[in-house]
Amino acid sequence: MARISTVRPEEFRSDLAELLGRPTDEQRVAVGSMVGWARRPDVAITFIEFQRSLDAATTLSPRLLELVRLRVAFHNQCRSCMAVRSSRAVDDGVDSNAVCSLQRPYEAPDLSDDEKVALKYADLMANDHLSADDATFDDLRAHFTENEIVELGIHVGICVGFGRLAATWDLVEDLPDELRTDADVAPWLVEGVQR
Repeated sequence: MARISTVRPEEFRSDLAELLGRPTDEQRVAVGSMVGWARRPDVAITFIEFQRSLDAATTLSPRLLELVRLRVAFHNQCRSCMAVRSSRAVDDGVDSNAVCSLQRPYEAPDLSDDEKVALKYADLMANDHLSADDATFDDLRAHFTENEIVELGIHVGICVGFGRLAATWDLVEDLPDELRTDADVAPWLVEGVQR
């Protein structure tokens, strides 16, 4: 059971509902942790606008950002994060094969070297951020510009922080059965995700 009381999508304040495309209760999984955020609609709107501004300004591909988001969601064990996919990322090639590659990303033949380096950085940030050393950044610089490294770091930081927040709220009631277990779950094992 959720640790905070949630708001049904059909009860979202009108400006928040409009910003999210007027989700219905049947789209509850697709709005993810917004069912919790909706308790504070002004804060939720500010965060959504911030996230959309970052998305509009980024030079990194939607695919890369989504793969990183899903890998961090696994480390955070954020079930609501694992239950959704960005439609922009799906259009950019994030399919079930790409998601399954996240199980062993460094061995995956269908992930680029750029993606593997970004995922390694995300793994460090999610698990042992102080072990990200000069060699880590040398690897990043071999694949990304300084500006891209900054963007990647901001994206990973948002995923780690807000994913952990959502995980503590335990918003699992409306998720697929395989995400409701107390055992560790992984995005590459989840069927029926929402776009």
